[in-house]
Amino acid sequence: MKFSLSILLLFCLTACGNASSVEQNSSPYQEKPIAQGMATAYFASGCFWCVEAIYESVNGVEDVISGYAGGHTDNPTYEGSNTGTTGHAEAVKVVYNPEVVTFATLVDVYFGSQDVTQVNGQGNDMGSQYRSLIFYQNEAEQKIIQEKKVALAEKRNVKIAAEVKPFDKFWVAEEYHQDYEERNPNNSYIRNVSVPRLNRFKKEFPELLKEEE
Repeated sequence: MKFSLSILLLFCLTACGNASSVEQNSSPYQEKPIAQGMATAYFASGCFWCVEAIYESVNGVEDVISGYAGGHTDNPTYEGSNTGTTGHAEAVKVVYNPEVVTFATLVDVYFGSQDVTQVNGQGNDMGSQYRSLIFYQNEAEQKIIQEKKVALAEKRNVKIAAEVKPFDKFWVAEEYHQDYEERNPNNSYIRNVSVPRLNRFKKEFPELLKEEE
């Protein structure tokens, strides 16, 4: 019994957004204006703290914003989306310079930084709010995504769990979720889940990383 309780406690402490690991406020986040020449892309693959940190490390990415997408309700909140009843997944908006990094490369980052076979979750973060979704904004992006998804499935001989959907609306998450890994390095989830996931990505794709300052 003690062993089971210990495992349960560890799971609770290392779950994305558990009550003990986030500041309990709902302050709105003000997005920065997108500079001329920049483009946007939208991805979901588990906890947005993890995904935000991964894309922030990619050369050519100017900004990454955590939020919600893919659902059927307006003005979703963290508490609401976390019930799994809104249809929304934790997602990120990636603002990037297409002269430095292409949309195709961002798709490679997406598939290369997650367990592509896990349905409705990543690791211990389970539920439809953590499912993998990749959004396209035009036919060219849709073609890139579908071709890479098919090629990956054939290469690894597995079924790829990510849903491919047309982009509809991105809802910005509460302020305390933004840059969460950077601002909360001692959080148990960040130390035990988010940073190891980021480091695995960095090891796999060193050529895509920003230069260390």
